[in-house]
Amino acid sequence: AARGAADELLKRRTELLAWIDALVPDSVEAIKTRYHGDLHLGQVIVAQNDFYIIDFEGEPARELAERRDKNTPLRDVAGMLRSFSYAAWSRALDRAEGREESLNALLPLAMQWAREMADSFMSGYRAAIAGCAAYPRDERIADRLIRLFMLEKALYEVCYEAANRPDWLRIPVQGVLDELASPV
Repeated sequence: AARGAADELLKRRTELLAWIDALVPDSVEAIKTRYHGDLHLGQVIVAQNDFYIIDFEGEPARELAERRDKNTPLRDVAGMLRSFSYAAWSRALDRAEGREESLNALLPLAMQWAREMADSFMSGYRAAIAGCAAYPRDERIADRLIRLFMLEKALYEVCYEAANRPDWLRIPVQGVLDELASPV
């Protein structure tokens, strides 16, 4: 299944590049800030009725200077949104125990959960960041940037999984294909 999805992605390379170009805005009215750089569910600890975010050193594959640069916190938003999809996929794969028919039955429910978590997260995020200079004034620009950074994160994950966990490669490949399936 992973090979078929990867082959599909490779065939759509030109479309992917055009999709990226379409998402890049001409300009963004927002300031750059320090940001986490590798935010996902694994970086969040719940303790004593509170949430703690850990490991602020950014993506390990990036150069230190790049990890220290200021950027948009929407990169962290995209990382968290991708993380919900990863959690859903990984749990469905685990429960399916290698049976494709079981995965096909579980995955729609898992992805529904991921969408609900993403919607809830975004609702809370938008309420908390309202009026902040680091958030684009134009909501359409913010949405395009989040989608662009989700795609960037998914492509990073493709490289990571190919090198470290090939059995999980279908998760980010499908994430890229899902992004391509949605309108720009």
